[in-house]
Amino acid sequence: MRTRGVSKQVDTELDEKPSKSQRKRDMTAAQELGEQLLQLRADVLQKMPLDERLLETILQAQKMPQHEAKRRHLQLIGKLMRAADVDAIQEAFLEKQAGSVAATRALHELEHWRSRLLQEGDAAIGDALAIFPGVDVQQLRQLIRDAKREKEQEKAPAAARKLFQYLKQYQAV
Repeated sequence: MRTRGVSKQVDTELDEKPSKSQRKRDMTAAQELGEQLLQLRADVLQKMPLDERLLETILQAQKMPQHEAKRRHLQLIGKLMRAADVDAIQEAFLEKQAGSVAATRALHELEHWRSRLLQEGDAAIGDALAIFPGVDVQQLRQLIRDAKREKEQEKAPAAARKLFQYLKQYQAV
């Protein structure tokens, strides 16, 4: 009868602990996240919830060439990631990635509007005013004229860049 009580206790302890396979998957995921962190700039890494040693190790690995030493360093990063708060790091990394996607999308939208304004001229200004509230119509028209003139004269697109920057000031983010 005593063995049954011990057996139930052991079973509940086993249920609470993750399996060896699950622990290995977690360690592999932590190491892969560490490898993804190598792609980020130092200033972005410093804003993430990384402990000092992990941050230093990642920064060192970024400077290494792609050889055996870097592979060993990646394993060290994986080991340090096991002790770190992987969920918080993963969340910060995903937020950074989402921010990059949104910023890229915003730049593409600006490119679209600049191209449309240069091609359609006054016909697109009304639509642009709805998208970019607060834009001075006279200044917008002047920038469009300057950009078209530069294009006709085959000069560097300085006015087109100014138009892009002007629209960027009024873009709703």
